[in-house]
Amino acid sequence: MRVKLFFLISLGTLIAPSALHAQATTRHCSAIEEAGPACLLVRTDLPKLPGGKIYWHVDRFPSKELAVRASTPTSAVVEAFDSVWLFTIANGNWRSRGGDHVSKIGPLPVEPASGYAAEYLRSVFTPGMTAPLHVHSGPEAFFAVSGDTCLETPDSVQIGRGPGNSMMIKAGPPMLLMAIGKVPRQGFALILHDHGRPPTTLTQEWQPNGLCARALSADKAR
Repeated sequence: MRVKLFFLISLGTLIAPSALHAQATTRHCSAIEEAGPACLLVRTDLPKLPGGKIYWHVDRFPSKELAVRASTPTSAVVEAFDSVWLFTIANGNWRSRGGDHVSKIGPLPVEPASGYAAEYLRSVFTPGMTAPLHVHSGPEAFFAVSGDTCLETPDSVQIGRGPGNSMMIKAGPPMLLMAIGKVPRQGFALILHDHGRPPTTLTQEWQPNGLCARALSADKAR
């Protein structure tokens, strides 16, 4: 019994959320938008993708009804951060009917698959908060409603500043996402992956070089 109890305590320590970390999970979002682990807003299965180069279009609508009316088979409607959003996978020239076109992110480096799934995440990170080190089986794209973003991989670092900053990463490399700056980062993420493969896998095979941590320190010193 003591061995079993020790195992459960140890397991809980490993998976318990930390005040300094947030993790993209399959946990569905609640109505409460507070700092903590990323959550799943919606998952959309896509039997096929539009031809040519594809992008993630982010549109804001005044009502859910109008967003639903403007949606396509590759769209998802979500409510978050006091707004109604239409997320659409489409070619670069696509535009919604009646919405405020906020961002076009891409082209997304998608690899051929028999079918795809688009997973949309919501997160609120305070400065210094990170997701655990992980890899994705498809490209991931980020859009920040507010705050600053730092994305570090073994090959590079990307930094986005202010409302509307966006970035993306191809499938495969390990990554660290961190909120930097001085205000909370409210954001969305898209993982577009082969529907037969897990979207996210945690890893410890790489450790960051501290590039995002340095950016955060520089922000705090300003």
